[in-house]
Amino acid sequence: MAVALAAIFVIAVLRSVVCSPRGGRKKPLRLPPGPRGWPVFGSLGALTGPLPPHRALAALAARYGPLMHLRLGSHHAVVASSAHTARLVLKTHDLALADRPRTAAGEITSYGYLGIVHTPYGAYWRMARKLCATELFSARRVDSFARVRDEEMRALARGVFDDAAHRAEGVGSHVAVREHLARLTLRNILRMAVGEKWSGCYGSAEGAAFRGALDEAFAVTGAVSNVGEWVPWLGWLDVQGHVRRMKALKAMFDRFYEQILHEHEERRREKAAGEAFEARDLVDVLLQRVEEDKVNDDNTEAEAEARLTRDGVKAFIQDIIAGGTESSAVTMEWAMTELLRRPDAMAAATDELDRVVGRERWVTERDLPDLPYLDAVVKETLRLHPVGPLLVPHHAREDVAVGGYDVPAGARVLVNVWAVARDPASWPDAPEAFRPERFLMMGRGVDVDVRGAHFELLPFGAGRRICPALGLAMKVVAVGVATMVQRFQWRLPDGVAPENVSMEEHFGLSTRRKVPLVAVAEPRLPARLYVAAAVEK
Repeated sequence: MAVALAAIFVIAVLRSVVCSPRGGRKKPLRLPPGPRGWPVFGSLGALTGPLPPHRALAALAARYGPLMHLRLGSHHAVVASSAHTARLVLKTHDLALADRPRTAAGEITSYGYLGIVHTPYGAYWRMARKLCATELFSARRVDSFARVRDEEMRALARGVFDDAAHRAEGVGSHVAVREHLARLTLRNILRMAVGEKWSGCYGSAEGAAFRGALDEAFAVTGAVSNVGEWVPWLGWLDVQGHVRRMKALKAMFDRFYEQILHEHEERRREKAAGEAFEARDLVDVLLQRVEEDKVNDDNTEAEAEARLTRDGVKAFIQDIIAGGTESSAVTMEWAMTELLRRPDAMAAATDELDRVVGRERWVTERDLPDLPYLDAVVKETLRLHPVGPLLVPHHAREDVAVGGYDVPAGARVLVNVWAVARDPASWPDAPEAFRPERFLMMGRGVDVDVRGAHFELLPFGAGRRICPALGLAMKVVAVGVATMVQRFQWRLPDGVAPENVSMEEHFGLSTRRKVPLVAVAEPRLPARLYVAAAVEK
């Protein structure tokens, strides 16, 4: 056995040399500085060690510089860890680095790269981006679902109120904050994306299974430590079981999405002859596009490549639901955590809401422009706790020189926005501390936004691959935090000091709290408002 293992190792080393990413080049590459790495696996240990990958890569960048090269298995990888190098990747050389790497997640769970996130750069991606900008996440479409978001915010308050009431009666427990926020975001996106009928599955056994599958998907598709991705000739072994799990998840999701499509198609067929079909949700919009593409069957080859198909609709649904649930819920939980750790910041946010909105009505989206401190709280949360700290990896479409160094075609390019947002060069005033006030101080953060124009703060990315739903996400997060703060007085459980609250992270497709937040909530508005909300239910 020992001889056999030794032989396998020798073969692996030889193959790593033969398959080295440097192979076949006449001119040596001038790569950015970085660790040498081990045979076969290179610096994969940075992604599989005890630290979350974004923290491990930040520690390496502190040693090797803000533009760093690593060999990860069979691939070159370049990591940008400062505002300047992020600008080079996402703006200066955006076009050359706008592709996505081929991954099991894109192939399996995104129906062969037919969604929004994993789609390679090209005609189909341009169609998807245009569809997102003009239809799915346009300001008009987002505003059309304002009533849905308002109703779900009321439902959020009702749920927390019920928990608080049970605790006051001595039959309940502390409020499990994540559970309430996850319910808010999942019901909200299901109502917007696939219709009212499907949002009702939340409390059912089927809904519980779907939520469990989503959690599994966040874990497995966000695992940058998948060895098979970085060492392709070992991929067939599926040592970590990622591919097997993805295939099982796809089968489960596909059954759910087929039910949704069937119900929507039936409604389209049942409309009266000559009656114009009115889209009620995002699936209706996508199916309308599929019908239009079928009619325009004489397209050019490029246009044909950009057609939306039934599988494409399911891939879009997958990306919309995944992106619209986890990211917003995770951000709101981190925001509430930071506010509970800083009672003075919680008090400042509460005072602003009382001053602007008062205590006689609920806060709404219309109030957001008049709540600068709340906006600062959200920005500071996104700075310290970006949901995707490494963004989705980019892929070099061609050889390109970045900051005086070579980035070869095919290289994976990572932007460590977690490190960028904690860089003392950009954030000299205690970059590790939660200080919303930094965004209110003239000339020291007040002009920094999260929409991709300021490279010191990139929770949604920038350039061609910026998150298309950031406008919707900011509305949901801001109003969600405002709802929690305005309607309840929050405190940590007895015996838990602010400095002892766990801030450990669980890294996957998102970076959520490792230990779910638990807190005590007490209603702080007139009782009639909560009663009215309960009647509306």
